[in-house]
Amino acid sequence: MENKRTSPLAQRMRPETIDDIVGQKHLFGQNGAVRKMLERGYVTNMIFFGPPGTGKTTAANIIAKSADMQIYRLNATTASLSDVREVIASTDSIYGRDGVLLYLDEIQYFNKKQQQSLLEFLEDGRITLIASTTENPYIYVYNAIISRSAVMEFKSLSADDIKPLIIKAIGILNDENGMIKEIDAEALSYVSACGAGDARRALNLIENAYHVADEVITVDCISSLMPKVVGSFDAAGVVHYDMLSALQKSIRGSDPDAAVFYLAKILEGGDLIGACRRLQVIAAEDIGLAYPQVIPIVRSCVEMAFDLGMPEARLPLADAAILLATAPKSNSGHDAIMAATECLEKGKGQNVPPHMRPSNNFDGYKYPHVYPNHYVKQQYLPDDIKNEKFYVYGDNKTEQSAKVYWDKIKQD
Repeated sequence: MENKRTSPLAQRMRPETIDDIVGQKHLFGQNGAVRKMLERGYVTNMIFFGPPGTGKTTAANIIAKSADMQIYRLNATTASLSDVREVIASTDSIYGRDGVLLYLDEIQYFNKKQQQSLLEFLEDGRITLIASTTENPYIYVYNAIISRSAVMEFKSLSADDIKPLIIKAIGILNDENGMIKEIDAEALSYVSACGAGDARRALNLIENAYHVADEVITVDCISSLMPKVVGSFDAAGVVHYDMLSALQKSIRGSDPDAAVFYLAKILEGGDLIGACRRLQVIAAEDIGLAYPQVIPIVRSCVEMAFDLGMPEARLPLADAAILLATAPKSNSGHDAIMAATECLEKGKGQNVPPHMRPSNNFDGYKYPHVYPNHYVKQQYLPDDIKNEKFYVYGDNKTEQSAKVYWDKIKQD
């Protein structure tokens, strides 16, 4: 049988008009921001950010075509500023709407100096820039470029967004191969979900499954081609920090189900160290003095996880995450240290009281242990902040019990 495959299926199915774009209704739907710009003949500098396979490159091509602009494509992982200058030189200084669109993929790989150099071309109108990135642009893109651009977020596609693509893909593959293959409903839902928000991944998977399957594409056929881990977890990128943040916020919000889910996602992404570090931070920051015993418990779970290694490390870490999520919460320790740090940053509290200095032989210092209840009132903070209150007792049982005790002792 003749192989009619000339390029990957995802490339052959790349949308050609704005109406063909899957998902991203907030940008390209009937009331989408980019659609309205194009309808009104307006194209501005833009930064597209979002996960892979969500249509950023496709959108740039369609915008250039809709606006009758010549498009030049560069990838910042391999391009240099000289490549940008070559593009400029080849444009013959065309200005305005019917000008040149430069699509710069992975702009985060341009350093600050390279990004700054783009400004001269944006300022004089020689190019309209669309830059794309999978990272947070407010961290990785130079502020002056952001201030001259519209930032557009591309969101992960839902399984329902991807399903019509899968059905269309099977039709194309049938036409190309002179065959009649079908996909059952369960497999359709499965492969759409396995895309993990990435249309390209789902299409690559169904193309491979098509050539493995007999008359009907089933879940078993698809799962045989699946890696164990599916997702967009990037241990060095923004998704990595999103997952760790989601873990902490779920525990802080006392949701054990979400906590153990995000923990599983982080561990399946290969970041055992990140999970362990974040769980220890949470124990001190979000539970803290409401249940101080949790800090050594979590520490023990972390040490056990490192001793065991994966996959067994999941067990003590799951216990830690669930314990933290269901424990009483207090951030009083966090707030206290932040308030003290803020005081230091203002230059206050530079001089320790004389009676607390070894250099002064502790002259005037009162030793609390020789007084009733091991307490005596004296000044400990420097003179300029002696009345500051950094710690406020939390409203949980443990801290309130301590407050009752010390209120009584200090008033006696």
